[in-house]
Amino acid sequence: MEKRKKIWLLDSTLRDGAQGEDISFSVQDKLNIVQILDRLGIDYIEAGNPGSNPKDLEFFERVQALHLNHAKLVAFGSTRRKNEAVEDDRNLRSLLEAQTPAVSIFGKSWDFHVTEIIHTTLEENLRMIEETVAFLKRNGREVIFDAEHFFDGYKHHPEYAMQTLFAAERGGADSICLCETNGGAFPDEVYRIVSEVVKQVSVPIGIHTHDDGGMAVASSVMAVEAGAVFVQGTLIGFGERCGNANLSTVLSNLQLKRNYECIPPENLHKLMQSCHMISEVSNVQMNKNMPYVGKSAFAHKGGMHIDGVNKAPSSFEHINPESVGNTRRFLMSEVAGRSTLIEKIQRVDAKICREDPVTAQIIGQIKEMEHQGYQFEGADATLEMLIRKQLGNYHPFFKVEKFKTMGEQQNGEENPSASAMVKVVVNGQSEMTAAEGNGPVNALDSALRKALERFYPILQTVHLTDYKVRVLDSRDRTASKVRVLIESTDGKEFWTTVGVSVDIIEASLDALVASIEYKLIHSSYYNADSYRMQQKYRGDAGRYC
Repeated sequence: MEKRKKIWLLDSTLRDGAQGEDISFSVQDKLNIVQILDRLGIDYIEAGNPGSNPKDLEFFERVQALHLNHAKLVAFGSTRRKNEAVEDDRNLRSLLEAQTPAVSIFGKSWDFHVTEIIHTTLEENLRMIEETVAFLKRNGREVIFDAEHFFDGYKHHPEYAMQTLFAAERGGADSICLCETNGGAFPDEVYRIVSEVVKQVSVPIGIHTHDDGGMAVASSVMAVEAGAVFVQGTLIGFGERCGNANLSTVLSNLQLKRNYECIPPENLHKLMQSCHMISEVSNVQMNKNMPYVGKSAFAHKGGMHIDGVNKAPSSFEHINPESVGNTRRFLMSEVAGRSTLIEKIQRVDAKICREDPVTAQIIGQIKEMEHQGYQFEGADATLEMLIRKQLGNYHPFFKVEKFKTMGEQQNGEENPSASAMVKVVVNGQSEMTAAEGNGPVNALDSALRKALERFYPILQTVHLTDYKVRVLDSRDRTASKVRVLIESTDGKEFWTTVGVSVDIIEASLDALVASIEYKLIHSSYYNADSYRMQQKYRGDAGRYC
């Protein structure tokens, strides 16, 4: 088999990603992300500009205590100021003080930016690039030169754009990254220009793209096909404006389909979990339609599609979901068919088959609940709980004996507050707690979890990541039924539950209870064998096929 060619990855989540709207990392967030990326096998982690703000200064001090097994930390900064000696440049001194093994330096490659943005001569800009790179090399750093706005510069003045690369090369740059800074180039343009550059420059060439035209991933892949060996981006694609190249997609395409090696092959199955962990730390809702690692990437709904996947997975799936840590999902819906339900039942009890009488009972229960307003397409956890109850493979962990919520808003307060009281019973023991929250559901969630953590400490890891409410029949106005959909996580897995009622609080509580029970049923607190068949929903005859 042909040996895989290595493609080096630089993740800029902590620098370029931090410039995305609604992104704000604490120092601890940044340290956590460094460890996630290192465990995945990312080669370089661009961690910020140590000369830009106190938070980054603190980060570079604290990160020295981390032991990284794979990744190199990269400090980011610009070339020296115009008409100033490199030794006197305060930002360059900050880069050295960060004590990272590698440094990424950006410089202007578009003549328009040189004369109109930083207001200097074309010759001085070349000196700034060469002298900065040489200064950092003399101080023992690996230097990555980021040629900012390179593709725009090349299209407007190719000779000068190339001169900036030659200046970095003369300074001793270890690699040169071509930046498609405004995200407007087409993949074929990127391929053509990178092909021309690699013929003229002796050091390794990288690519850094933005997604303003929706083509960052395609352009990154085309750059590699043209000879680039270094790809910059962010693991789940967020960043300034429309975001950066999504590295989870880029590396999956290259490693699974183009025979390149981007991360150690044994780490590829960690990809989805790593992406979700980055999402959690960043407080960003990951797009469920994201290629490879999205929740819906291998979700099948249509009955014919599901039948095809069951017979030959490759007929509707371009890769094996498990290769990137994802899983195949068959969605319950009016077009899914009985095969979908059988697959879900067999996850609970592999002995059940299509002809088993309990299958018809479960289908009847689902239809009745759908008539009441439930929807199981996006609530696999609630569906599993329903199946377990019908199979007698369920044990209630607790009972909510009573609850009460109260909301208030005082004059002059911008946000209303709420409180909740919950009393639960676990194995004959009662616990009553109260909690405050940003709203009645948040308060109820906090109070319920607080009451149960005494009995089940593992629930400390669980929290909500999404909460949706839909009015089912607006003609009934305030008496309308509502459907509440809740997504929960323990930091590793994600699951969704649903509740339906004319009372939004009651519907929310049903979904919350199902979410907690799902976690407990999949933890060490639950022993399926000890509870199996405790509840006799069906007779012994014809149980298994």
